[in-house]
Amino acid sequence: MASSQANLDKMQLRQSYRNLWHSDLTSTIQADFPYCCLALWCGPCVSYMLRKRALYNDMSRYVCCAGYMPCSGRCGESRCPEFCLATEVFLCFGNSVASTRFLLQDEFNIQTTQCDNCIIGFMFCLQQVACIFSIVAAIVGSEELSEASQILSCLSDMVYCSVCACMQTQHKIEMDKRDGKFGPQPMAVPPMQQMSRIDQPIPPPVYAPQPPAYGQPYGGYPPAPPAQGYPPAAYPPAGYPQGSAYPPPGSYPPQGSYPPQGYPPQGYGKEQTCIVFQDSEVSTELSMLVET
Repeated sequence: MASSQANLDKMQLRQSYRNLWHSDLTSTIQADFPYCCLALWCGPCVSYMLRKRALYNDMSRYVCCAGYMPCSGRCGESRCPEFCLATEVFLCFGNSVASTRFLLQDEFNIQTTQCDNCIIGFMFCLQQVACIFSIVAAIVGSEELSEASQILSCLSDMVYCSVCACMQTQHKIEMDKRDGKFGPQPMAVPPMQQMSRIDQPIPPPVYAPQPPAYGQPYGGYPPAPPAQGYPPAAYPPAGYPQGSAYPPPGSYPPQGSYPPQGYPPQGYGKEQTCIVFQDSEVSTELSMLVET
């Protein structure tokens, strides 16, 4: 009972996942056509390889149906995981594909698009209708109903095999993306992240800070001090000469001490200038004393 409730909680949790598959079911054939053909003709073998790859090739982590079914953990998987996985993919092929899908969704928080849900739902509904027609045809014994039920059964099998092949191709493309086989991603500005608890699948919304009220300082800065008169009341300081008392008595330089005696020296201001005249024929040097 507890495990069933846990599985229901996981199914509800998957509805809040925000990531998407790298390729939806309608474009898997175009994305990897050869692998889709391989998954169509050798579905159990592809399911075995994809489950092992989803476990990072560590079979010690293997649990029957990835732990999503009531039989999980009760089939002796720890003693021979390879044999148990082979039995699962051949005897419970649909469960093996669905379990690998759930395993990838829970690991990468991938949601299924509405289009993919419609395709998978159509597959299940067609199988149920084909089963009902087969039961009615067996009870009534009508040949027309029997033929119709056979046609519906054949159609449902074709849809089932094709959808499972597309789903396994989708899983393979997603693991190629995980393993970096598409090359380095172009650099982009990372989105804003916010920490959240483990039991909280969706982080709380981030609200922008409210702008300050009109007339309040922005950013929380303290208000500017009130303006004061100029000059302030405490200016000039005490002891400073007032009015005509400037310069104060005893100021620098003292009276009669400037300029000093004997300054400037005798002969100061006379300059001896030498002027040289040069010519092609005559070279004369004149020296004269000029009084400035």
